[in-house]
Amino acid sequence: FTSLSEKMSPQENFNFLNNYLKRMEPVIDSHGGFVDKYIGDCIMALFDRRPDDAIESGIIMMRNLEALNVELREAGKEPFEIGMGINWGEMMLGTIGATGRMEGTVISDAVNTASRVESLTKIYGTPLLISEAVHDRLENPSRFSLRILDRVRVKGREEPVVIYEVLDALSRDARRVRLSYQKDYETSIRAFWAADFEEALAGFKRCAELDPGDQAVQLFLRRCRWHG
Repeated sequence: FTSLSEKMSPQENFNFLNNYLKRMEPVIDSHGGFVDKYIGDCIMALFDRRPDDAIESGIIMMRNLEALNVELREAGKEPFEIGMGINWGEMMLGTIGATGRMEGTVISDAVNTASRVESLTKIYGTPLLISEAVHDRLENPSRFSLRILDRVRVKGREEPVVIYEVLDALSRDARRVRLSYQKDYETSIRAFWAADFEEALAGFKRCAELDPGDQAVQLFLRRCRWHG
């Protein structure tokens, strides 16, 4: 969005954002969530019923983005991408500010972690990531196509966070390809964590042959070669 906004007038920016947000907010609302705040093109939303609602909402939001990008291309404009991070945890909803301006917000370590997970979508080249805390609390995990992606250390947390990729948020073709080598990827990542870098390297090479554009695979290939 930042690169697109630089080419727009202030009025065009407002029109663009409102057109985007009006497609996203109803999805959140229909899945039992509510918008805490808008930060430019960023939406911070809370779901207090179950983690499944947040994932289902994210998948549909990606479908709506695909439809919006089709319209943008037809109008001769650039499409754009978004990344979503979902985390679970306790938080407090309250009011911050002073007498001149006050606003409601939520404050929690869980919120900070969600933001860090969202930022990882660019590194791994995938639109929707969830934390292990979300994965372990899903009521119906079989409803989603999930791939364990990596174990990362996020800013502000001492313990590593395991992240999962929600493959349902990818395009149909990309999802089909990644599902075809998902077991090989997960076997390779566990070999890497067990410090069996030779086996991990061989496995990730097989994955890369099927999908050279998988940024997570490329990341692990570099790690394996560094350890080797």
